[in-house]
Amino acid sequence: MLIGIDSFVSVVTDPATGVDVTGAERVRHLLEEVETADRVGLDTYGIGEQHRAEYMDSASAVLLAAAAARTTQIRLNSAVTVLSAADPVRVFQEFATLDLVSQGRIDLVVGRGSFTESFPLFGLPLEEYDALFAEKLELLLALREAPEVTWSGRFRAPLTGQGVYPRPLQNPLPVWVGVGGTPQSFVRAGLLGLPLMVAIIGGQPARFRQLVDLYRQAGAEAGHPPEQLQVGVHAFGYVAETDAKARDDCYPGWAQMMTKIGRERGFGPPVRSQFDGMCGPDGAFLIGSPETVAAKAVRMHDDLGGLARLSLQMTNVRLAHVDLLRSIELLGNEAAPRARAALSAR
Repeated sequence: MLIGIDSFVSVVTDPATGVDVTGAERVRHLLEEVETADRVGLDTYGIGEQHRAEYMDSASAVLLAAAAARTTQIRLNSAVTVLSAADPVRVFQEFATLDLVSQGRIDLVVGRGSFTESFPLFGLPLEEYDALFAEKLELLLALREAPEVTWSGRFRAPLTGQGVYPRPLQNPLPVWVGVGGTPQSFVRAGLLGLPLMVAIIGGQPARFRQLVDLYRQAGAEAGHPPEQLQVGVHAFGYVAETDAKARDDCYPGWAQMMTKIGRERGFGPPVRSQFDGMCGPDGAFLIGSPETVAAKAVRMHDDLGGLARLSLQMTNVRLAHVDLLRSIELLGNEAAPRARAALSAR
């Protein structure tokens, strides 16, 4: 099981001063985080795509290129690329180029996105949310197979054999499908034989087993070999010396974020007991000491019938940069080796 980190590159308020970190400084911090993850032996680092004032990852391919130039071992991925609101030709060109810059260390994770700002921003009909994704994924996969494609659809001008370049170093370029909790999304990924990245941002991870089994069943019925049907998980995570410190470091930023989202989506403000429950043995958050995070990683692997990847979403809007760097070191030097050793001992 590969273990790594995802970031949404949120605007961060320094908890010591109450002042927002500048944009230039936040991007510098991000690249230091990726370099640290590479140095301590983590397997993956993903950068998301949002189009909101509180995030700085709207051009994630640019950030990934900067990260690729400053690292040597770690695999880099989108988390996720909002394919529904993008041109598949341009996405393929960007990530093929990224693959060349990184010398074959890129994974493209595509999804529909959890926020909707990109649809009006790029003049796309939100009511066609799923149809846009399905059609654009079809074209992306066709472009992956051959540089010259003849294709037509509803939402984009047709292709009549034009060449799409450059070609990536990896052949084929790895394409994962990012999903939430919609059964149809799991089935679609299985039928296509594409690896699956499941976003688990709350509740009990074990409850996703039925959906993961649905994905594997659809893939098997479509004739795809089991080893092709890889499953990854994206979940909130953070490591500190003790469980109490990890929770206390994370809660203020998590509560601020959930309060804002709650106002937008019509649910009540968060409470500390909810957060602590998610950090407990049955909850979805991998937040705690190295021992706690390693044990939860192994349990999540088992609950979902085996994971190929586990990515901790460590962005927090009220967390000091030095504390995040320390968390990355603890994850790479202590928690991840414990989890790998426990799984290898099987």
